[in-house]
Amino acid sequence: MPHLGLVTVVVRDYDEAIAHYTRALGFELREDTPQGDGKRWVVVAPPGARETALLLARAATPRERERVGDQTGGRVGLFLYTDDFDRDHDRMRAAGVTFEEAPRREPYGTVAVFRDLYGNRWDLIQHARP
Repeated sequence: MPHLGLVTVVVRDYDEAIAHYTRALGFELREDTPQGDGKRWVVVAPPGARETALLLARAATPRERERVGDQTGGRVGLFLYTDDFDRDHDRMRAAGVTFEEAPRREPYGTVAVFRDLYGNRWDLIQHARP
């Protein structure tokens, strides 16, 4: 059965992106393989994620550099699920993550929008229990 394996996030710099995603968001560095000519294959994922991860791709052209931080036209484009909203929200804030709003309760769960190092908008979500 097919599944989604990687989602690309275009970044300015590999090392600053790795630091942000692993320290501020708590992701694991799964792979960092040199590809030649300064390119690297860099994969990060939330702890315990089995199938889907982020491929951090350094912007190499002027057009790609223009898209860093705005890959979805200003919409929330990435959704980080948690089993303990308060724990992860508090940890992320302490690590310097910028949340655009206070946590809010919705019919589907608790959510707050945050921005990554580059300005990409994410939802941190804990789904409501049935």
